[in-house]
Amino acid sequence: MENDKMPLIEHLGELRKMITISLVSLIITFLIAFNFSEEIFSFIMFPLKYSLYFSASSPFIHVMPQAKLPHDMKLVFLAPAEAFWMNMKVALVAGLFLASPIIFHQLWKFISPGLLSREKKYVLPFVFSATVLFLTGALFCFFIVLPFAMEFLLTYKVGDILMPMLSVGQYVDFCLKFILGFGAVFELPIAIIFATRTGLVTPKTLAKNRKYAVLTAFILAAILTPTPDVFNQTLMAVPIIVLYEIGILVSRMFVKGKTVNANQ
Repeated sequence: MENDKMPLIEHLGELRKMITISLVSLIITFLIAFNFSEEIFSFIMFPLKYSLYFSASSPFIHVMPQAKLPHDMKLVFLAPAEAFWMNMKVALVAGLFLASPIIFHQLWKFISPGLLSREKKYVLPFVFSATVLFLTGALFCFFIVLPFAMEFLLTYKVGDILMPMLSVGQYVDFCLKFILGFGAVFELPIAIIFATRTGLVTPKTLAKNRKYAVLTAFILAAILTPTPDVFNQTLMAVPIIVLYEIGILVSRMFVKGKTVNANQ
């Protein structure tokens, strides 16, 4: 009985170690980011002031001022401590992005004891791909989705009666929820790979149900996208579909490699 309890105790010890190292790294990066919270706050105002426009000729990407929003729009705070807490929140999320490689590495160390010895060599590709996908999703949301959302929501039926006046708390919460949500959604290929490696699904099943994945992607886009037009919904749905296909492709490679090793 004592021998049966040891693996569980060791597993809980590893979990505590993972959480401790992740929290310490997050606290350190938070303190670093808090010293630059004002600069980060100025940067997070981008969706209110600018939009990215794409063209077929060079330069392919243009940064243009928001056409329908006032260029001098400022945020207000409605409580004495609201501005302070929003600086704290922005610094915390910035610290989370900075600490994400360490957090993903600790996550890998936590799950690696359940993997085969030949699978443990994928630690660097896992940490790198998880970090890049998370940051890519966040940047895609920040530079593509949020400017469209702000332009639509802050100009919808605005006239002599209605005037946009955003509080810093509402604006920051709105942006951070979308940014973190997109960062999580872009981890879809890694989730698919783990699901196929653990035998929950197979690449063949995923490919066979591709039409349901496409439908689900557009349903999620319709729910998550704050604008009702098809263009913005497609802007969110297409990356999800592409990530789904990437997940199937990479999982096929892993399953094929596993079969070859088993035959050997």
